[in-house]
Formats: sequence, structure tokens, C-alpha cells
Amino acid sequence: MSKAFTKETEIDDEELPDEPAPLPPGTKNYMTPVGFKRLRDEREHLARVERPKIVEVVSWAAGNGDRSENGDYLYGKKRLREIDRRLRFLTKRLEVAEVVDPRRQQGLRQVFFGATVTYANARDEELTVTLVGIDEADMERGQISWISPVARALMKAKVGDLVEVRTPAGSERLEVLDIEYRLPPDAE
Repeated sequence: MSKAFTKETEIDDEELPDEPAPLPPGTKNYMTPVGFKRLRDEREHLARVERPKIVEVVSWAAGNGDRSENGDYLYGKKRLREIDRRLRFLTKRLEVAEVVDPRRQQGLRQVFFGATVTYANARDEELTVTLVGIDEADMERGQISWISPVARALMKAKVGDLVEVRTPAGSERLEVLDIEYRLPPDAE
């Protein structure tokens, strides 16, 4: 069948879900101030910079006539759908976000959201992680989601406590060495 007889909506486009990744039932979407700002900035950039540029290209391309074989038009429409999908996702996440500033949790002696925890594993390796929101997790920067298995095992632990984390590879014991409440070094 010729492309000239296909509808725009029939373009092979992988549909991505609009819904945010689910949170555990009864929990809130905790975020650090830095993570909230990143998501808000991304939403603003998409809405005020990127989307208007693509709309301009699509409108120019639409004026060139035959849309069925117009790459600028087809790519632009696909990119607009991706941007709109991301904007909906970001808006939903930001609407339900509860911002928690780790610097305001000084004096806590247990691990809660926003804590930077240094722990030793069974191989005597010292690791430092910060418990952040699910949309902020970045293992390369030592930031793990507060609902991850390691974070769940560390929750409410105190310095010196041994906790057990269950992983697909089996159980592992972790010893909590230090707990701090601060923003990550790259955010200060």
C-alpha cells in the first residue's frame, strides 16, 4: 500500500505510557529540592523552547505540500507527540511531589528519605549512597531511589546497625557506618 493512502495516525509509532511509574501504595512521591527543580526546569525547557521550535518546523513542512513523504513533517509530528507525552509525565510527577529538604532533617540519627549513608557490605567495601526520589535516582552519582531494595533495607537503621538486603543474587548484610543529611555535593 502506498504511503499516500495512509493516515497520519497510522505511522509506525511506539506508544509510550503517559502514566508515571507507579509508587508503592500509600506512599508519597518524595523529592529533594534539587530533583524537583530539575524536573520543573526540564518541563519549562520543553514547553517554552523545544516545543515551539518543532511546531515551527512542522508548520513550515506542512506548507510544502504532500505530507505523506515529507520527512520534516513526519519526524516533527512524531517529536511533538514525544514532547507532549513527556510534558504530561513531568506535570503529573510535579503535581504529586512532596519536596523534602535533607538539610532540614539535622539531628536525625536514623536513615530516612534524603539521608546520605555510608555502609560496608560483606566484601568490606565502603559505599556511600543518598536516598532520593524515584525520578532522581542516578547510581553513577551515588543516588538511589528511596524505594530500592538497598534503601528499604537501610530505612530506620542507625549507625552500627546490621541490615539485610534481599537481592536476586541472594541476601547480603550491610553495616551502617555513617548517616548525614545534606544536599549532594554537585547541588550545593
